[in-house]
Amino acid sequence: MFEVWIGDDGADELATHLAAALSDLNRSGTAIFFIHGNRDFLLGRGYCQSAGMELLDEPVILDSPGARTALIHGDTLCSDDQDYQRFRRRVRNPTWQARMLKRPLWWRRLLARMARWASKRRSGVKAADIMDVNTEAVKACFSELEVQRLIHGHTHRPAVHDLRIDGKACQRIVLGDWHGTSGSVLRLRGAEASLMILRRDSAGKLKLAPI
Repeated sequence: MFEVWIGDDGADELATHLAAALSDLNRSGTAIFFIHGNRDFLLGRGYCQSAGMELLDEPVILDSPGARTALIHGDTLCSDDQDYQRFRRRVRNPTWQARMLKRPLWWRRLLARMARWASKRRSGVKAADIMDVNTEAVKACFSELEVQRLIHGHTHRPAVHDLRIDGKACQRIVLGDWHGTSGSVLRLRGAEASLMILRRDSAGKLKLAPI
């Protein structure tokens, strides 16, 4: 949901407004869950509580009818992107995170801007296949988690991939990005998974359509 998160104590007006809206949705009966992404790894349980969300540690295993399913962010599958994997190991370290959260807000904001700039610069010169998933990493993930369906984001390449792993039919579903006028949505109904796009029409109404 956020380009960057420097700590719950740094929540701005937009984050506060979003927390109130999500909390209202939660009180109306919609369960909301959150998994950390690339740069919001410092988002904590305090903000989640204010937003009516439950913070989940990945992988999340769903015993869905017809297909045992795993939810992950997906960055661990991009094992060819060594620069990013080194970054991930550092920032997901609890000791590093605790030390970072003790820094003043102005320092964290400055570091976040620098990190975002460096990330864009590196992404612009990397080969596209390096930033996509590694086939062997995908196979290992299916085998380790013992699932038939894997749902993830990170690559922003929305698609449904039908695979055979260890002689079994499997499915990898990649969620797309969110923009100002549209977003990627996956609807699970029993054993059926439908990858959709949520768009706002000319009248301002939200509509779901297959990708």
